[in-house]
Amino acid sequence: MLVFQTERLTVRRLTVADAPFMLAILNSEGFLNNIGDRGITTVPQAEAYLIEGSLDSYQQNEFGMYAVTLTSTGEAIGLAGLVKREQLSDIDIGYALLPQYWHRGYALEAAAGVVEHARALGFSELLGIVSPGNQASIQLLEKLGFKFDKVLQWDQGDDVLLYHKALEIID
Repeated sequence: MLVFQTERLTVRRLTVADAPFMLAILNSEGFLNNIGDRGITTVPQAEAYLIEGSLDSYQQNEFGMYAVTLTSTGEAIGLAGLVKREQLSDIDIGYALLPQYWHRGYALEAAAGVVEHARALGFSELLGIVSPGNQASIQLLEKLGFKFDKVLQWDQGDDVLLYHKALEIID
């Protein structure tokens, strides 16, 4: 199901059929280094991860992480979307691209679309969390108008940087 389109990207809901792609992105360099190892090593595990994660979030929250695809080819190149975490007071933006699609502006394009999507859903604030060493993601959040708030202690004692952005509601 289509969520939104940008100039070059189509962003749609994930399905169980996306399990091979999910397996690839969860085990990609950027995901492992900046987000973390989810321990998903097989397609059946990726299917379960999708069902328990994004597909459940669509049912519970009417939003979640989405597949980012090239409009020209339909090829899945990454993830972007909205996440509701118990540790945070508001929803946060999430994004990840396969490494071969870095440095082309796709992450910024997809993330900007997610900000507009959150605004259209009626959210008044959006959070972003990022590992302190992930300069590319920090710069992306700042380009989108997110402001640094504070350092949070995250799972297993790791620190993350918390950013926030106030959203003006569009009638």
